[in-house]
Amino acid sequence: MHDRRVDGETYVFGNAGTLFMSAMTWFDHQTGSIWSQPWGRAIDGPLRGVELFLLPSQVTTWGSWKAEHPHTLAMVNDLEQMSLRGRQKFSTNFVIGLVLSGHSKAYYFTDARAVGVINDTLGDIPIVVWAHGDNFHAYVRRAGEQILTFEKADEGLRDRETGSTWDVARGLATAGPLQGEALQGVPGSTAFDWAWRDFYPDSEFYAP
Repeated sequence: MHDRRVDGETYVFGNAGTLFMSAMTWFDHQTGSIWSQPWGRAIDGPLRGVELFLLPSQVTTWGSWKAEHPHTLAMVNDLEQMSLRGRQKFSTNFVIGLVLSGHSKAYYFTDARAVGVINDTLGDIPIVVWAHGDNFHAYVRRAGEQILTFEKADEGLRDRETGSTWDVARGLATAGPLQGEALQGVPGSTAFDWAWRDFYPDSEFYAP
């Protein structure tokens, strides 16, 4: 998920209908430049080389999202053709790749789910990864100047340093000394491991 503003101008994007390195490409309506979806970077046209800002996002189910955000509106092109009977299955070569401050790291979903809570680093930035069921969240594990270490606590997380409990879906401390503090989300995207290596050849891969 990317911020579609460039130098203060909001761009409108469409599906270019072609692939670059086996991944989707976009075009922008203003200049006709072609963009790589995994990079969020223009690869051809007047804006070639320009990169969009990558925004934090979550891997979650519709049910989990609706529970946290009950007033969410969904964009649907054709309600009659929409089916919720199928569900994406996470194969063993499916990863969630994180990108922050020029560093990248990928986590096999099956490994992350088996561990549950991962206190890790991305470059020199302390992060926490939480995977449970079909949900995956990643945050910078720092509140102010304090680096936190997280562990499971009921349906959420608890930091060992202060004993505060955290809502994983929102990255928000709900009780304890840090109540009201919010963690910074870590941007990332989902991919097959071979595709992630293609676009981020220098990426690290988490090993439990």
